[in-house]
Amino acid sequence: MATDITVPRLGMAVADATIIEWKVQEGEQVKEKQVVVVIETEKLRYDVESPAAGFVHIVKNADETAAVSSAIGVIAESKEELAALQTAQPEPEPAPAAEAEAAPQAAAAPPVSAGGRGERVKISPVARKMAEEHVIDVTQVTGTGPGGRIIREDIEKAIADKAAGPKEAAAPAGAPGEKRVKSTVPLRGMRGAIAEHMHRSLATSAQLTAMGEIDMTQLVKLRQDLVEQESTFGTRITYTDLLVIAVARALKEHPAINASLIDNEVKIWEDINIGVAVALDEGLIVPVVAAADRKSLKEISQTVKALASRAREGKLQPDDISGGTFTLSNLGAVGAGYRFETVIINQPESAILGTGAITDRAVVREGQIVIRPIMTYYFTYDHRVIDGAVAAGFMAGVIKLLENPYRLLISA
Repeated sequence: MATDITVPRLGMAVADATIIEWKVQEGEQVKEKQVVVVIETEKLRYDVESPAAGFVHIVKNADETAAVSSAIGVIAESKEELAALQTAQPEPEPAPAAEAEAAPQAAAAPPVSAGGRGERVKISPVARKMAEEHVIDVTQVTGTGPGGRIIREDIEKAIADKAAGPKEAAAPAGAPGEKRVKSTVPLRGMRGAIAEHMHRSLATSAQLTAMGEIDMTQLVKLRQDLVEQESTFGTRITYTDLLVIAVARALKEHPAINASLIDNEVKIWEDINIGVAVALDEGLIVPVVAAADRKSLKEISQTVKALASRAREGKLQPDDISGGTFTLSNLGAVGAGYRFETVIINQPESAILGTGAITDRAVVREGQIVIRPIMTYYFTYDHRVIDGAVAAGFMAGVIKLLENPYRLLISA
């Protein structure tokens, strides 16, 4: 009996996944638990294993998207069963009720299942639906997918060309105003997911950013002391580690910040799970330090290092990126320097703290101009959930801990 290869649920918020690469060929014999396909959600890449031993029949190709629990391939027990699967016609995808009612009006759209000479056009289901919605003649579209298959990006290009109208003659090489393309990065996979997530966050919440500076004189001294004790402490403490424990303590004192707006209800979370943004070549990912308020500085340091290492090696698991209640983005860790910006909330959280590098600045202390190591901060919060006074109280708590950091070494 054939067994489906399905998209696993990788966290509660995942609605669908993109197929990045099949590790096996159509009809190839595989073992149970052998990695057969790589998928990507908005947060991570994941190796999907074969649920059984047998022969692979690929249902959805690379670059196509699939919903959680839907079949993207099938494992046939025998070659005879494989042959039957390969010759069977795929069942048409059911159309939503609204589309079904509008179907008679769309009768004028060009057919997408047959070419101009009666041959079948190879096209992904997602591209097929887009072509129908935008009245694109797929017989005039060149497929760039495997085997000339028309994929979503091909239809998107056709839609853009249609909107632009007839193309003008290309300008001569070197003409004034001509721009040369160095490279093109498709807005898909992790990059596309980040774009969608950030746009949705801004569109669905009332975000306000408070900015300021923190005198890090005492924290710099504390960190130097801890680095000198690295061999006995068991780990090298970073500024990110100290920021995480300070934020965790402040969230415990100001629980209204540790909240989410879900279904018209503000849910204040019991757990304090702090996401720590990690920059990768292909984008940004936010692994989560769970129960940060119940961890010691040493435990936080070890956890942050382990999560960052797995993120850069592409080995994060769903549990590593799930359950965040607040996010920290320390751009000082990547040499961002003295800076202010508006960091965007990681939904469905209600706040995010961004920090710049620690730099020497001229400040006034007791009527004198002195040099102090200063760190900038930018705290974005959802004004639907958090009032300005509450946000100010939280940041005052964070600043107090960072400017008097030795209390961070005392158990909460």
